[in-house]
Amino acid sequence: MITVTGSVETNLPADQAFAYMSEFENTSEWDPSTPVMEKLTPGPVAVGHRYHAESEFRGKRQSLEYEVIELTQNHIKLRGRNKTVTAFDSIDVSPAGEGSVVKYTAEFSINGPAKIIQPLLKPAFMSLRDPALNGIRDKLNSLAAG
Repeated sequence: MITVTGSVETNLPADQAFAYMSEFENTSEWDPSTPVMEKLTPGPVAVGHRYHAESEFRGKRQSLEYEVIELTQNHIKLRGRNKTVTAFDSIDVSPAGEGSVVKYTAEFSINGPAKIIQPLLKPAFMSLRDPALNGIRDKLNSLAAG
């Protein structure tokens, strides 16, 4: 499994930051590698809710179906799948002064025969990290600024 993780400090209070981040349909607003994220399940975010994502990876667009598998105060974890990859995305938000710290962890596992090349793909997955973290920080700070 390839793990990509990082944290950003934001000016948005933790409760507001988590409310925004847990609405996973907002992903395309802060993650440049995910131009499409559609909520498939109506209503407030809950375990079992599903999303359709289209992500860009190594110049190709890939579709994944995500499902919320854990949801507690200030923590959400989703599992995304398609025929070639299984992904786990976790978001944890904690208070930091008047703002918050958002920790984002993405774990990727290649499925099927291509699993043998998984170690070679780590740099490509790692390259997704900084643009996503910068997007989270910038978006949440813009929400804090009103």
